[in-house]
Amino acid sequence: MGRKVHPYGFRLGYIKDWKARWYAEGEEYAQLLAEDLKVRKLVRDQVGHAGISNIEIERFPRARQLTVKIWTAKPGIVIGRKGANVNSLRKDLETLTDKKVHVDVDEVTRPELDAYLVAEGIAQQIERRISYKRAMKQAVQ
Repeated sequence: MGRKVHPYGFRLGYIKDWKARWYAEGEEYAQLLAEDLKVRKLVRDQVGHAGISNIEIERFPRARQLTVKIWTAKPGIVIGRKGANVNSLRKDLETLTDKKVHVDVDEVTRPELDAYLVAEGIAQQIERRISYKRAMKQAVQ
């Protein structure tokens, strides 16, 4: 049986960057990884309808600080009126992690070129019972 390399790991450092930037050893690594998964799930649950493409997490070891960078096609929905949505998201993340959280929202300039956003759009069209052939043709165009 052949040994396969995951495509994402194969491209790390060359054309793709890490999804999380921090270092830990032993049991602390497992705890921080589980916390990362909870943070990603919370962000996707609260503002998943805003076309979130990527969530990057950066930790600072001694400051007990967490930076969450959200790449989205619709930053206005994530930020909300006068920053209300992003402030409530930050407070929820602080209660989840017991750390100071800084949330950055960046716009995906060309969402039609982002594979995750295109796939999400196709999935939503299929859920609305649009013909899959039509959805695929629109995505390819």
